Amino acid sequence: MKLANRIIKVKPSSTLALVAKEKDLKAQGKDIIGFGAGEPDFDTPEHIKQACIKGLNSGNTKYNPTEGQKRLREIIASRLKSEYNLDYGFENVIVSCGAKHSLFNVILAVCQENDEVIIPSPYWVSYVEMVNLAGAVPVFVDTLASGFKLTPQALTKAITARTRAIFLNYPSNPTGAVMSRNELAAIAQVLVKHPEIMIISDEIYDKLIFDGLKNTSIAQISEAVKKQTVIVNGVSKTYAMTGWRIGWLTAPLDIAKACGK
Repeated sequence: MKLANRIIKVKPSSTLALVAKEKDLKAQGKDIIGFGAGEPDFDTPEHIKQACIKGLNSGNTKYNPTEGQKRLREIIASRLKSEYNLDYGFENVIVSCGAKHSLFNVILAVCQENDEVIIPSPYWVSYVEMVNLAGAVPVFVDTLASGFKLTPQALTKAITARTRAIFLNYPSNPTGAVMSRNELAAIAQVLVKHPEIMIISDEIYDKLIFDGLKNTSIAQISEAVKKQTVIVNGVSKTYAMTGWRIGWLTAPLDIAKACGK
């Protein structure tokens, strides 16, 4: 059977291959510390499990709206207000099967064939395959010389007439780099000159942050930046709920509605 060209272009996940290797070595009795999957080394907290059991026992097992339950979307919007002082209505929030699903929905919603998507490198491996599946072109920007942080100079050089989106992932997987508010403001200053570029801010690690640092979302920099930013997050890292597959995006209303489709 002939496969579609789009799936032939997609490479298997190197992360999952590494995890499989870790498990194999552990089964052989090897003392292995795994840095493959971004997975907390503690279990989902007990009160979350009990709430799930209560929900199952009360019959909360039916279809939900495509966009997610309204109450959950309201809570997500409220979190962004209380923690980041960002004003969103529940209509701006779309819940999905994990943050990866949200990221993929955004790429499919905004990218045409041969559009370019900027990806600071090193990067999470799934970004590239999402871009490839959408028929777009990944454009890599090396951040090794700048402490794994994207600089305004490097960003400016990477932007072309075909640039449609950029992935920002801070706190970063895999490097752990964290951008300060001033550093993000410098990036924002470049991007607001190109309102056609969608900023996809993957903030799934916003709570796994140390040394007294605090995460800043690029959407906080200005109202203009917020209008071209999609924030992606989920429960996987913060609450050790990787297998539960609950993520969300918060976006300008037209993008949110497109992803809700």
